[in-house]
Amino acid sequence: MLMTGTPTDPVAVATETGSFRTGVAVLWRYIKTHPKPFAIAVTGSTIYASMAVGGAVVLGRITDTVFEPALTDGDVDPATVWGTVAAVVIVAALRSAGVITRRYYAAVTSRRMQVTLRTQITDHYINTPLSFHRSKPTGELLAHADTDVEVAVEVINPLPFSLGLVLLIAFSVIALIVADPVLAIVGLLVFPAMAGLNRYYTKRVEGPAEKTQQRIGDVSSIAHESYDGALVVKTLGLETHEVRRLEVAALRLRDARMDVGKLRSVFEPTLDALPNLGVIAILSVGGWRISTGALTTGELVQVMALFTLLSFPMRVVGFLLEEMPRSVVALGRIDEVLAADVMQDPIDPIELPDVPLAVAVSNLHFEFVAGEPVLDGCSFTLRPGEIVALVGATGAGKSTLCELLIGLVDADRGSITIGGVAIERIAPASLRSQTALVFQESFLFADSVEENLTFGEVPLAAAERAVHLAQADRFITNLEAGHNTVLGERGVTLSGGQRQRVALARALVRNPRLLVLDDATSAVDPTVEARILDGLKAELQTTALIVAHRVSTIALADRVLFLRDGVIAATGSHADLVASEPEYAAMVQAYEAEAEAESGVVDDDL
Repeated sequence: MLMTGTPTDPVAVATETGSFRTGVAVLWRYIKTHPKPFAIAVTGSTIYASMAVGGAVVLGRITDTVFEPALTDGDVDPATVWGTVAAVVIVAALRSAGVITRRYYAAVTSRRMQVTLRTQITDHYINTPLSFHRSKPTGELLAHADTDVEVAVEVINPLPFSLGLVLLIAFSVIALIVADPVLAIVGLLVFPAMAGLNRYYTKRVEGPAEKTQQRIGDVSSIAHESYDGALVVKTLGLETHEVRRLEVAALRLRDARMDVGKLRSVFEPTLDALPNLGVIAILSVGGWRISTGALTTGELVQVMALFTLLSFPMRVVGFLLEEMPRSVVALGRIDEVLAADVMQDPIDPIELPDVPLAVAVSNLHFEFVAGEPVLDGCSFTLRPGEIVALVGATGAGKSTLCELLIGLVDADRGSITIGGVAIERIAPASLRSQTALVFQESFLFADSVEENLTFGEVPLAAAERAVHLAQADRFITNLEAGHNTVLGERGVTLSGGQRQRVALARALVRNPRLLVLDDATSAVDPTVEARILDGLKAELQTTALIVAHRVSTIALADRVLFLRDGVIAATGSHADLVASEPEYAAMVQAYEAEAEAESGVVDDDL
């Protein structure tokens, strides 16, 4: 069953609440998630801010008590000199400790938030239905878990510094006013202009930043498809086409990043220039104030240092605001994933019995596209321990029916019961352990044969029976390192029939009580396939539904289900259906002709 997800943050309604407010909501979300390291980082930033202001004050005092007397009289009290040295050392040490603490724990907060988001995304991927994964390119899903997460949390790094600098601004403004109110007014006139520039940039950069993140996903999707389909690309000579396709996507990404870069190229120099203009203004007015006797040289030095400190926080806050739109966009993309429907566990789950399972399908309807039914009232039963062949034309819905039977997708209407229990009431873990689906296209991991069979959950000895039933023991023994042989990605170092037999053995290791084979032995030699089916009948206590197109396979089944136009049109033995169903008989004849044409191309029995 599906449960509709909801966005976990106001980021999902960014366009309604405004970029800045949404950015603040993002920051608060991060703080609530990992408050401890963030609080330590802010403490370090506060220490730095206090010592930065203290350093400016000390510099002013040194100018008046050491430098100016030394230049005018040439006589300075040694105790005064050593006292100022001690003050400088203490301030510098505390300031450095604050910087180290702030940087380290800001990085800790950032990395932990990355772990949190990546864990949420991967867990959500696991819990989303198959339809979600089919609707999203793999490259896009990878981009969400990688690039989007990194961009989303980048705003954390300047955040503790920015919050700590609030105190720096407060202390600096107070010290400025105390030192000289006139110069304080001159200097502070610069900051409204800087704040306005920040706000203007934030609004302008949000759209290009969102486009950039989308383009990154496009490039990732194309690259993943090209790498994953390397065999098709090389076979059809599509190298140039794929390079051109990736080039187009890369150029679009470059253009999107250039748009952001152009905005930054204007914003950053302007933001840097404004404080320098303030310094010039303060220096001009301050020189005049010294000439009138209203200000000492040390006080002017102190004011200049304090103003420099004030302009620096604005630059850091500017960087924070610069990163905020990108983080909002990236986290919004992540939240769209987290809002996707997930599979919901039943309220009172029921465990399946550990015996061959009966199956009853009643009036099953399913469609991928509205108004185009794949299954349109499909009904049938499987008796416990029965081996049944499912036969139908290409596109008849056989694979869809297999996926419905083991709960990979949900039916639009109708019911499925397994072992007398409605499929939506079965405990998910029990459904996965007691049922197994093996596909025609077998996916194997780039790991050892043993790991592909057992996943480290059962001893290899427990898998030997499954390997024997799948008729895979002989060729596995002949591999270079036997069960320890590491397979290529997707098992490409094995032949098609070998991959199918390893996949079948992997399913049989779990000793399923309902086994669904979706043309899972199509690449295996017919004689080997016959031994596999005979072994399943004789040794495995299971109910089996086998999608088949080989007449030899169909004939071995206890019963045949003929799927046509989304319903089971007929059921019975192979011979009975040949005699009573002309369409079935024609299909079987086509299968036989195809088998004769393809004889010799299936895998040999290695």
